Amino acid sequence: MSRDPFDPDLMFKPSMNRRAFVRSAMIGSGIIALGGAGWCLASTEEEAKARSLKRPDGRPRLPPGQYLLSKIRAMGGTEGDPSPGAWKLQVHGEVESPFTIDFAELLKMTQVDQTCDVHCVTKWTCLDSKWTGVKVADLAARAKPKPTARHVIFEAIPGGYTSNVPIKEALAPQNLIAHKYEGSPLARAHGAPVRALIPDLYFWKSAKWVTGIRFVAGDRPGFWETRGYHNHADPWTEERYG
Repeated sequence: MSRDPFDPDLMFKPSMNRRAFVRSAMIGSGIIALGGAGWCLASTEEEAKARSLKRPDGRPRLPPGQYLLSKIRAMGGTEGDPSPGAWKLQVHGEVESPFTIDFAELLKMTQVDQTCDVHCVTKWTCLDSKWTGVKVADLAARAKPKPTARHVIFEAIPGGYTSNVPIKEALAPQNLIAHKYEGSPLARAHGAPVRALIPDLYFWKSAKWVTGIRFVAGDRPGFWETRGYHNHADPWTEERYG
């Protein structure tokens, strides 16, 4: 049986160890060609330093089994309409006050500039990535989740992509509905005009081209979770596969 063309394992699975990989890169620049595009592999020194760093909660900034990139990379998917003028976000489900907002309304909400680390199930990590957006918790506060709400489903209309996160984790302060990366509007490949950002779980939970936040009583495993990936996706316990 053929595998999904957006399977992370198919899109990026290094066939060399890191030392050989670096030797094959452009000397000094750390730029390597992967799948027809250039990606920046951090230096050996940068990776060694990253492995020595700890988060405020004591966990290592570079989770087990991860290596370091200096920029995030696009991981495919069915792209949505990148036009801010066409975008709308529906916040609905087990809430008292469901609503829909457009891009202009999103920008009128309190904006958060956040620096965080992101971790992909395909084993790359990018430290200190910079994002701008609105807290998921602020959108939830407006919708007023019912006591029955236990999970949050991030929905992307293109291809019917979804990702599921327990409500307590979804409403954590570091989670955003983001529209900028590194100070610039999101590129289409990174989910323009708006994506979810759930940095403490593997990056597939951060749905790109997001168009809905649904609060639900019962868990609803999403696109990758129903294709063999872990339902929770904690990078520090390597919850890659179910």
